[in-house]
Amino acid sequence: MIAPTTFSLALSNETATAHLMADLALLIGPGDVITLSGDLGAGKTAAARALIRYLAGDDTLEIPSPTFTLVQAYDLPPFPLVHADLYRINDPTELEEIGLSPLPEATVALIEWPERAPAALPQDRIDIALSHRPALGSTARAAEITGHGKAAAIVARLKALRQFLDGAGFGEAKRQRMAGDASTRSYARLIRDDGVFILMNSPQRPDGPAIYHGKSYSAAVHLAEDVKPFVAIAGGLRERGFSAPAIRHADLDAGFLITEDFGSAGFIEGDPPAPIGERYEAATDMLVALHREALPEILPLAPHLSYAIPTFDTDALLTEMGLMLEWYLPDRGAPPSDDLRAEFVTMWRDLLGKPAAAAKTWALRDFHSPNLIWLDQRAGIARVGVIDFQDTVLAPAAYDLVSLLQDARIDVPEQLELALLTRYIKARRASDDGFDPAGFAELYAIMSVQRNTKLLGIFARLNRRDGKPQYLRHQPRIWTYLGRSLAHPALARAREWYAANVPPPGP
Repeated sequence: MIAPTTFSLALSNETATAHLMADLALLIGPGDVITLSGDLGAGKTAAARALIRYLAGDDTLEIPSPTFTLVQAYDLPPFPLVHADLYRINDPTELEEIGLSPLPEATVALIEWPERAPAALPQDRIDIALSHRPALGSTARAAEITGHGKAAAIVARLKALRQFLDGAGFGEAKRQRMAGDASTRSYARLIRDDGVFILMNSPQRPDGPAIYHGKSYSAAVHLAEDVKPFVAIAGGLRERGFSAPAIRHADLDAGFLITEDFGSAGFIEGDPPAPIGERYEAATDMLVALHREALPEILPLAPHLSYAIPTFDTDALLTEMGLMLEWYLPDRGAPPSDDLRAEFVTMWRDLLGKPAAAAKTWALRDFHSPNLIWLDQRAGIARVGVIDFQDTVLAPAAYDLVSLLQDARIDVPEQLELALLTRYIKARRASDDGFDPAGFAELYAIMSVQRNTKLLGIFARLNRRDGKPQYLRHQPRIWTYLGRSLAHPALARAREWYAANVPPPGP
């Protein structure tokens, strides 16, 4: 039995209520239940509107009270939400008629007047009790927030987040929702008179159970499980003249950061989106500059604290690729036999010998369009702002070039890929007589097939395990990139194996 977690705070006006609900929105997800209780006029509907408008990213969105309709449904960018008012419910059996018994799956439920049907409420929920505080002003309210069951952890984190924001001087900042990514992290813009900043919420947690030789998936493949790698790599990049966000405030243990905001000028344009040539050239040149440097394997993090960058070893690369066997092949109606799995691992252990023996550098790992911001006011390679590098590993230089030139989320024409690959190779040769173009091209092909094999599996897993079907639309593109790189002579055996055993993505 998990003990409830409770904290209280004063809300001086509706703006303060909106800030509270925005902070809560940063921490919730599909399936969470939030109740709002209090007397008439206590601010329940105002709190509900603030939460829904924040999640919608629209401060002017019309949010009618569900007093008469009983339930209003919203298909919001991060997840669906139902807003219910139970004031007119006389019998809990009526909840079934309005679609609230059982509560809809994979949906946030926001319920006013929960005391009208207490038996129908789930054990895991967040209760927000609002009350008037006339001594503090006519618009002042008090909120008592309680997390029950599994939601107790959300309320504890909400309390910690509020303390972090207040301590950093951002308690009164306007919050603006930002789109998240495929991870457990979430983000918001914090807007004050002196500028705009980014709040990162990065809870410490492994990605999945310990089924990879006693490790979670994230530990087995060296994904960041807390915020410390981000802080260390950001400092390392900035120290060397690269554009990573400056970190203004940090709570390394809780996993909260406030960073510089690079804005939203991207590296793609059009519909469908396509690469902006000049910006992709600058990103290629940035990788050249990074890979020319002798980079340390251990970075300072805080006084008396350092961070050792993990090596992207063969076991980690194979674990990533195994997601294709675990998730993608079953989805395509071709679950692999034990013999086929063993064949795959044997083949790839041999192929991955080349990357294992190659020189290593920092691989930022997801160096592609969603994580690159164009900083037009800066010069040269500093115009390339990088915002996602917490999963940095020591790996062959080819890895990040594959990430850029075979962008998982947009089509990079083969002609542009070859032109930028040539640009990179020429620049490396010009500064390093020992640079081997043919060897690099072979590593590029191997890293491409490794990465795209993993992505087929990851996108299938995001759909089936995490309820994120939008990633399936990228699988045909991944298949195209696989075909390009499997054409390399060094991958002839793999090309035959994939042709025989890996069906293409479905419609």
